[in-house]
Amino acid sequence: MDTKLTQYRGLIKGILARYDEVINRYPQPDKETFVVFDEERDHYFLHKIGWQDTKRVWHTVVYVRIRHGKFWIEIDWLEHGITPDLLEAGVPKEDIVLAFHHPQMRAWTEFAVA
Repeated sequence: MDTKLTQYRGLIKGILARYDEVINRYPQPDKETFVVFDEERDHYFLHKIGWQDTKRVWHTVVYVRIRHGKFWIEIDWLEHGITPDLLEAGVPKEDIVLAFHHPQMRAWTEFAVA
């Protein structure tokens, strides 16, 4: 198996598990935060689910997938974003795609277009 892929899988799982741990230190009544890892298809999620009064809450906080050897950040509602953590872990900018931006807009970022 590709060592870069193995490394990236471990990295994203570790980052999301840390987020989950920090968020759950201060649990909110009737809400739960959890991670979902699909290593077979390389999809990685941090979700929040529960109730706020009588309203159902279901929210994807972060969704990252590994595609063509790069991190594709599809959804990122973290205050500081997941990108700084990937960079701090040594992931080069050319291996990070801000997929939540339209493809034409990605050219204006300092990250990979695709």
